[in-house]
Amino acid sequence: MQDVLSMVYLWLKAGHVIFVIFWMAGLFMLPRFFVYHQEAEAGSPEEARWVDREQKLLKIILRPSMILVWLFGLALAGSIGAFAQGWFHAKLLLVLLLSGYHGYLSAYARKLARGERPLTGRKLRLLNEVPGVAAAIIVVLVIVKPF
Repeated sequence: MQDVLSMVYLWLKAGHVIFVIFWMAGLFMLPRFFVYHQEAEAGSPEEARWVDREQKLLKIILRPSMILVWLFGLALAGSIGAFAQGWFHAKLLLVLLLSGYHGYLSAYARKLARGERPLTGRKLRLLNEVPGVAAAIIVVLVIVKPF
């Protein structure tokens, strides 16, 4: 029985890491897409292509990956008893914030699709740093388990 449980744990861990990579890649790409989108002339065919690319990235990569990260992650946390550990609470908070960031980017994509451009390219480039900082902190929490 112990062999089966350890094998399940490894599959959960692998699935979690795989979809974290996909989700993070999408979170890095989308703000960059927004920069290019905003540089395109309003109403142009190029702008329409960016809207299409953004929607595909959201629907095909980002949403499914985020859902699978949560499912694998919660199953993994349950399997190792992480809900009682401080490092996990901090990680969970950061993942919640990343999920909110994902939602913010989704809303911004809808604004761009409607022709609204509320942020500058500089602000979008700064937004692109959010997932990298969060990922670095999460990796330290998971590997080092400082508390």
